[in-house]
Amino acid sequence: MSSSKPPPPTPAHILRTHTAQVNVLQFSRDNERLYSGDAEGVVAVTSTRTLRPSAVWNAHTDGILGVEEWEECIITHGRDDKLHVWQRVQEPGASLGHSAAVPGLQTPKLLYSMDVNALNYCRFSLLPLLDDEGGDERRALIALPNLVESSLADVWTLPGRQRLHAAIGKASHPETSTDGRGINTTGIIMSLHLFQVPHPEVSGRSQLRMLCAYENGGVTAYAYKRTDKETSVEGIGWETLWNVKLHVETVMAMAVSRDNKLALTVSADHLIGRYDIQAAENAENSQAVCTVHRTKHPGNASITIRDDGRVCAVGGWDGKIRLYSTKTLKTLGTLDYHKKSCQTLAFARSDPSVSNEMTGTIDDVGDSDDDFGEEERRERSRWLAAGGQDNRVSIWPLISFDNTTKS
Repeated sequence: MSSSKPPPPTPAHILRTHTAQVNVLQFSRDNERLYSGDAEGVVAVTSTRTLRPSAVWNAHTDGILGVEEWEECIITHGRDDKLHVWQRVQEPGASLGHSAAVPGLQTPKLLYSMDVNALNYCRFSLLPLLDDEGGDERRALIALPNLVESSLADVWTLPGRQRLHAAIGKASHPETSTDGRGINTTGIIMSLHLFQVPHPEVSGRSQLRMLCAYENGGVTAYAYKRTDKETSVEGIGWETLWNVKLHVETVMAMAVSRDNKLALTVSADHLIGRYDIQAAENAENSQAVCTVHRTKHPGNASITIRDDGRVCAVGGWDGKIRLYSTKTLKTLGTLDYHKKSCQTLAFARSDPSVSNEMTGTIDDVGDSDDDFGEEERRERSRWLAAGGQDNRVSIWPLISFDNTTKS
């Protein structure tokens, strides 16, 4: 008797909070909340325990580009050329129970805002900083496209909103025109990622790095090499470490592993670009150490990498979610629910109970709620959330893939 094929996987949960295309998804560090933002500027905060929203509000007057939780704040970034920082609302108690969620149940308090340049459809990159002086105020750096020139990047401070570095990339591309396009060969920035590494020359100090993915299909890595000044203008002090062009079309999305060793990109073409960040810096030919995986599926809108760096998910224009090993880019399966383009993807944190590498603290994952046990938390840490043009969010509990990704 021949064994029949197992049925195709189905989402464990479907969220229908939004009435417009879902652009952004992000889990909180403790996996207690799922943030989502849509094309009409609405942001929702959904409890991962009850799967009901605790807050739904019109955060922006145009589509959402990015949402992220930072300490007790929520950062939202919109196509209306605004970046807002909100006070995170308190989670509703048991009184909410299983009652129907009401849009606008809670509205976070707006703390402060920044004017930004949202021409790029490029979301911010947040870098929380450790507080060396032991103060109460948390600080962070945030990278955004330059206010005037969309092929360049800026770095700002939070909560101070001071521009620390201006026009990153200009010193490397002096021919860039003032309108963001012109004779500039890279085109505008489509995705960026700000991070730190131990300084290669100065003990006890760190060095800022930035990855920028561009309209022309290329990715460039920059480093701030000056040690005598903490600020820069016109991109002075920022040097190009490597520049690799793997795509023939515009980069639609870039994901970077949590340890900042690996980056992956997708595009309108059928390629997945894989960048070994450190090897590319040390290689004589950086292009040679970065690889291209040719899929049979052109048109990809989103990509994300699991915390351990071993599994990635790619969202296609056809609505399908394809899983791959990041080491070999071998396919691990396909998830099929959305009938329109899968615009955004987010993995839950793999182990939210361990030390938080950004803040050095131990996350509280709900010890006060005895009926939410360790097994539920482990299951929730295997979630993958996907959002699409169909206005819905699908949540998939995945297997570990441990045996598959080791080879």
